[in-house]
Amino acid sequence: MTSREPFGKVITAMITPFTKEGNVDYEVAEKLAVHLVNNGNDGLVICGTTGESPTLSWEEEFQLFQVIINAVGDRAQIIAGTGSNSTSEAISATKKAAKLGLDASLQIVPYYNKPPQEGLYRHFKAIAEACPDLKMMLYNVPSRTSRNLEPETVARLAQIENVVAIKEASGDLEQVCKIRCLTPTDFAIYSGEDALTLPMLTVGAVGVVSVAAHLVAPLMQQMIQAFAAGNNQLATEIQLKLFPLYQVLFADTNPIPVKTALEFQGWQVGKLRLPLCELELSLQEKLKTVLSDLNLL
Repeated sequence: MTSREPFGKVITAMITPFTKEGNVDYEVAEKLAVHLVNNGNDGLVICGTTGESPTLSWEEEFQLFQVIINAVGDRAQIIAGTGSNSTSEAISATKKAAKLGLDASLQIVPYYNKPPQEGLYRHFKAIAEACPDLKMMLYNVPSRTSRNLEPETVARLAQIENVVAIKEASGDLEQVCKIRCLTPTDFAIYSGEDALTLPMLTVGAVGVVSVAAHLVAPLMQQMIQAFAAGNNQLATEIQLKLFPLYQVLFADTNPIPVKTALEFQGWQVGKLRLPLCELELSLQEKLKTVLSDLNLL
């Protein structure tokens, strides 16, 4: 991994499998992690939004971190979702995770509290300073948190040595441009939206933290590498080929569609924890059609 791509190009935000009884299925999680690393992923985010982190206990999360590190930690970058809307809780969780040998933490913008930008800066700074030996990826997703991490705040945070990247999921290309203009060249911008990966590459992003990479990581790697090599025609062809998949995977709340897709492929990932629920039948049929068209079934 280069300093410009501290976690590689394609990172899957991994789902959390459950047993029929609703417990975390650590055995399937281990098998899925190995499969993802064997099939085009440079890294994994564990216990992010796609991993249903709001309904996982900290005990479940730390056990997941350990299982995944043991399974693929020597071959992939493992990033732990240890963020919280409580600064003290995020510090405590990140300190504990750091002792497990993780590569980085993913720190979401505090949700519900609606902090001002100065509060956001102090929140992330406090976590970074409490865990100086662990790299940090900021996570900006205003649609879920109700707060946007402004480019100027990102620029201030990028001056902190172990704050090395952002997962930018605002959907705002102008904002990505501003972040790129305001931050050092070795501060990495990752797309937080699959469909915007190629557009974001054109304004300075280095890769993606992906949902679709559960299913098509090799193609996403090929697209990013084609763009880097100046083969814009191939990159565009792959982007447009995958666009229907991107659309259907976000036709309902993530991770409902992607867990359904994995079930269709034969993975026993179990149901979703309430308040999430199964994908409605009409969308299941649409998802099957898209997966079939891409030879993913």
